[in-house]
Amino acid sequence: MSATQLGSYSVAAYNTAKSSENKIHDDTVARRFGFRGGLVPGVDVYAYMAHLPVQRWGREWLEHGTADCRFKKPVYEGNTAVIAGEPSGAGMALQVTSQGELCATGTAALLASVPPDGFISASPPEVRPPADEISLAVDTWLGTRPLLVTPEFAAEYLQNVRETDARYVGEGLAHPGMILRVCNWALSHNVVLGPWIHVGSGIENFAAARVGDELAARARVVANYERKGHSFVELDVLVLANGRTPIARVAHTAIYRPRQVAAA
Repeated sequence: MSATQLGSYSVAAYNTAKSSENKIHDDTVARRFGFRGGLVPGVDVYAYMAHLPVQRWGREWLEHGTADCRFKKPVYEGNTAVIAGEPSGAGMALQVTSQGELCATGTAALLASVPPDGFISASPPEVRPPADEISLAVDTWLGTRPLLVTPEFAAEYLQNVRETDARYVGEGLAHPGMILRVCNWALSHNVVLGPWIHVGSGIENFAAARVGDELAARARVVANYERKGHSFVELDVLVLANGRTPIARVAHTAIYRPRQVAAA
């Protein structure tokens, strides 16, 4: 696909996290925060966004592409999310709109990079402490329990994120949205969170994950700060397949304690 044919892609949004421990995806709780209903997870909005880079560059982007995504307003289940791509230098600029609102922005490109060294393996605690400035202190190392990408899980995932690209099934590839799901686990497997919000990620891909792989993350807390009453955490995450193959490095940012929770 040429840079002048990026086009758009539409998805009937689906909230995969209604029963999640994170109640920001629950209609009743989300409405108390001022939203119209439970938020479609940011990791799934990124999954929608990833369709256009894969459509343009194919497996090459999964193996050494980059992306970033910033979530500005919620996408709600049942609404149509429209992902539009425009040329931007050698890459593309991405936008997600829904119900006439700009919900997310991002970019994608091809850029070969070298997997980093020095990421320390850590195991999630048996008893998770509350998420705060101590449990998420800068330089704390976090780990996740593994995600085994079984054929059944991969097929259900593609259905849930409404993916239509046939190469995932045809080539036995894991969808890149799973990578950010594992990054979320670097938080939820290590600390007890109230309602929390993933606000953005920057991704460097090193290899395409495959059906049958076991995915896990090693993460370091690089920042913990307050802004406008919200408590933010930033993680530097390395996602590995089968404990040895670097799949992606992700700069992952979340509001782990919204101001509404702090005020309560």
